[in-house]
Amino acid sequence: AGNEAYRNLPDAVREAAAPYVTKRQGEYTVDDYRKLPEDVRAELIDGVLIFLEAPTFTHQELVTELLFEIKLFIRAKKGPCRVLPSPLDVQIDCDDRTIVQPDIALICKEEKITRKGIYGAPDFCIEIVSDSSRKRDYGIKVQKYMNAGVREYWIVDRKREKIVCYWFEGEDAPEISMYTFREKVPVRIYDGQLEIDFPEIMRRLWKEE
Repeated sequence: AGNEAYRNLPDAVREAAAPYVTKRQGEYTVDDYRKLPEDVRAELIDGVLIFLEAPTFTHQELVTELLFEIKLFIRAKKGPCRVLPSPLDVQIDCDDRTIVQPDIALICKEEKITRKGIYGAPDFCIEIVSDSSRKRDYGIKVQKYMNAGVREYWIVDRKREKIVCYWFEGEDAPEISMYTFREKVPVRIYDGQLEIDFPEIMRRLWKEE
């Protein structure tokens, strides 16, 4: 049991990954993960290998818009942080059992950036919900990001047209705020100086569609 995600992959991808799917779920390591073919997208969470579907065009458009807004702000402020999209290996627990692929990760400590990806917790992570990722984004990733030291985590749910924002710092952590796509959403790691204008982003996306 446990390799259902593997069995449901497209034939070509499953054939490419087959030689590497040899252990029981919960036993996989970072070394096993790194042996996967480059064209096989996956995450490793507590030794469980999770194969990822290719993102849709709409998903990638939304990632691009959010990334653009954050990057513009960092450049304007001449800030030290880096913001990067998936695919990006994030060894969030600094162990050999977990590597995640946030859709967007913002990293403010240069020493966490390595040749292979990110070693440690990003300051800010965003996940764009898809049908296949919904359970993880709302479940295990909340716990993983909070326990690892991520400061802020957004779940952007286009199907439900809402943004769930987790703030993991302070005595009241986690603080949870919810917004709709009709609102501007403040980025708390920047004390609200950066607001993501979701109405404008959606207007641009709808225009392009």
